[in-house]
Amino acid sequence: MKKVNCHKCEYFYITWDKNFPYGCKAFGFKSRLIPSIEVKKASGKECLQFKPKKLAK
Repeated sequence: MKKVNCHKCEYFYITWDKNFPYGCKAFGFKSRLIPSIEVKKASGKECLQFKPKKLAK
């Protein structure tokens, strides 16, 4: 399976919290690390909630 790039995921967002700058709407958490790294550390698997962002026309 390919490595997940959160920056290209619809659920990824940047927070205003300087201690936890990255967030994932699919799993509902904020993190110091990119969410896909946290998911990999916790489950041992790549993120299964990845959904590519829709491109603007």
